[in-house]
This record gives sequence, structure tokens and C-alpha cells, in this order.
Amino acid sequence: MSGKGNESSFTAELPTTKQLQDELDRVKYRKSYASVLRSTVYTLITVAAIAVLVAVLFLPVLRIYGTSMSPSLNEGDIVVSLKGNDFKTGDVVAFYYNNKILVKRVMALAGDWINIDENGVVYVNNEEIDEPYISEKALGECNIKLPYQVPESRIFVMGDNRATSVDSRNTSVGCVAEEQIVGKIRFRVWPLSQMGVI
Repeated sequence: MSGKGNESSFTAELPTTKQLQDELDRVKYRKSYASVLRSTVYTLITVAAIAVLVAVLFLPVLRIYGTSMSPSLNEGDIVVSLKGNDFKTGDVVAFYYNNKILVKRVMALAGDWINIDENGVVYVNNEEIDEPYISEKALGECNIKLPYQVPESRIFVMGDNRATSVDSRNTSVGCVAEEQIVGKIRFRVWPLSQMGVI
């Protein structure tokens, strides 16, 4: 009798088919959830890495410091630049100078002759440049001999705040070599009230 009692209690502890199925479903769900979670994390990491790579290589984001480009760009503005070397007069570019990045406007390309009169009027190849983006013309800190021919593989740049900007008019900066260029400034993303194409 005691043997039967033991056998009976042993049988009662065995899980039912439904319990086994529920446990199996739970284990499968856990494995499936872990797999989906892993896959999602890997995807997010990959997308983030690609975004960072694109931002660094093709669309550098820069913050403006100083007032040399006012009123077009002001201190604290955040801009996006686009890699490339297809520049024309009037483009705004960022370039490396003494371990810093400067932002100036392209005035003349390789081979062009640039001249600036005492009132700050700029001529490229003997034609006056229309400059609606500046608020006040000035000769500024100019110590080069004018008229000046831009050397090969270089561009002549000037800040929009002509009275204070130190740029290609001064031999301390000079013309910008192609390998110095970070990119062309295309968009302002901050402040939001001024967001848009530059």
C-alpha cells in the first residue's frame, strides 16, 4: 500500500502536456525576443556608424565662431558643409588654417586677377563684383600688392565683415589651397528661425 501511495504521488508531479507546451512556447518566445533584440541593436549600431561616417566624410557639421562672416553667418550658428571642389565666386567655404577651421567667401579662383579699391569695391578680372551679402565695404587688413593674380590650385577668400576679417587680403592667411578645404557651406541648421540654404 505504501508503494502505491508513493507511485501515486510521483505521477501527480509529472507536468501535463499543456504545461510542457506552455514552457516550450515560453522558451521559444525568449529565444525569438533575444534574436530580434540582438538584430535591432546591430542594425542601430550599423546605421549610427554609417551616419557618423557620412557626416565626417561628406557632410561635416560646423559651428561658427567670431564675427568675420556677419551679417551672413553669426557666432553660434551651426552649418552643414558639403565636400567638393567645384567653387565659384560667392560660395561660402570652410577650410583648415593653423589647426582651426575658418569660414570665408570665395572671391576669385586660380588664375583670376583680383583688385580692391580704397573704398572696398572688389573687382575680379576687371569686373566689379555684386555683393548683396555684405553690409559695409572696406579695404580691411590688406597687405598684398594689388591687383593680385590667384596662384594655381588656390582660391582667394574674404570674410563678409570686411573691416575686421583677416583673410586672403593678408599674407598671414593668404590664398587657400585645395587640400585645405573642408567643404562648401550649404545649409544653416541653427538657429531654427534662420534655418535654410546659404
